[in-house]
Amino acid sequence: MRRTARGIAVLASATLALSVAACGGEDKAAEEQPKADPASLTAELTWWDTSDPQNEGPAFQELIAKFNQTYPNVKINYQSVPFGEAQNKFKTAAQAKTGAPDILRAEVAWVPEFASLGYLYALDGSELLSDESDFLETPLASNKYDGKTYGVPQVTDSLALMYNKELLTKAGVSAPPKTWAELKTVSQAVKEKTGAEGVYLNPAGYFLLPFMYGEGGDLVDTGAKKIVINSEQNAAGLKVAKDLIDSGAAAKPSANDSYGTMMTLFKEKKVAMIINGPWEVNNVKSAPTFGGLENLGIAPVPAGSARAGGPVGGHNYTIWSGMPQEKVDAAVAFVKYMSSAESQAFLSEKLGLLPTRKSAYQLDPVKNNAVVAAFQAVNEAAVGRPWIPEAGQFFGPLDQMATEVLIQNKDPKAALDTVARKYKAEVVPGYGL
Repeated sequence: MRRTARGIAVLASATLALSVAACGGEDKAAEEQPKADPASLTAELTWWDTSDPQNEGPAFQELIAKFNQTYPNVKINYQSVPFGEAQNKFKTAAQAKTGAPDILRAEVAWVPEFASLGYLYALDGSELLSDESDFLETPLASNKYDGKTYGVPQVTDSLALMYNKELLTKAGVSAPPKTWAELKTVSQAVKEKTGAEGVYLNPAGYFLLPFMYGEGGDLVDTGAKKIVINSEQNAAGLKVAKDLIDSGAAAKPSANDSYGTMMTLFKEKKVAMIINGPWEVNNVKSAPTFGGLENLGIAPVPAGSARAGGPVGGHNYTIWSGMPQEKVDAAVAFVKYMSSAESQAFLSEKLGLLPTRKSAYQLDPVKNNAVVAAFQAVNEAAVGRPWIPEAGQFFGPLDQMATEVLIQNKDPKAALDTVARKYKAEVVPGYGL
């Protein structure tokens, strides 16, 4: 692990006294200071929000306004940064030590990578982790690196089968499919009896993981330090997805903006089923012709021959290690507010997002939330991802592979072999093939 004085600074106690690495690599703890009066706390913070700017962004901006009712003199410069650009944009700014946000909404796989590069403050011993046991174990685990904690879980999720209840009913289907074979049959029935497409598969690596997991596959074996992406199990999973398209059970995916096409067709009731996550619930709910949440079905992804499960996903609040020390009190106050049980319940009610705090599930907006209840079964079936620094680099090659297999008709095993060689050359060179 490469460390810098800033990169290993530790946020200490409620007011964020910082410790800076001494020459020998030991942390020198700063003295704890008394809490500041919220109204007297003055700072200007930049927050990069990587959520969808239309579906989710307004709710986060509402939370900022609520935060400012208590902290009127902490200005939050809210910046919506496209998710697909944020990872590299943050690394470039952090490396240059200029232009990085004080606070970043980071995808779960990014945190170990950024921590290993020295770009994040460790939060151990700070007020942000004073109630660490209240966080769900899996979301919290994504913030751990080299024995320290570098983020606070914001939201957890996984991929689910989302379906149009009306279309399945018209097709004579009383329950969502539980296996990929059943999904193929249901899709064909929908197409025959309603004229709508049965299912749309997004040709992106993350969205193909349920097919690979379904046959018992994975990306790497961290214990054995081995690349397993090109296993026969993964090839079998891709063949299941490819067969859905080749047979006509699934719509042929678009080569351009396939994700956007998928969501448009689903909202317009032209596709009965998609694989997606809770971040799209508000989008579907708001669609004028879909029929609201009453028409939205949510179920675990169908099973392959080995199991059923989507990838564990989610996002974390992280604090840039290059942020000036005088801002730290305000940063802790902001992250603490945004990650509180009450704020998480607010986001559940507004957007259908899944809290990362156990206590949030006891609050009425969460406890009585049908979407959250449906996704609990989805999360219970979720498959853990490797929390290693390189994990955030796995999906570029996977996305290329998904396009090649589902759109360009490349042989699944050959495409996976290409990914494995790229992993070896560029992502995890210390792993075996």
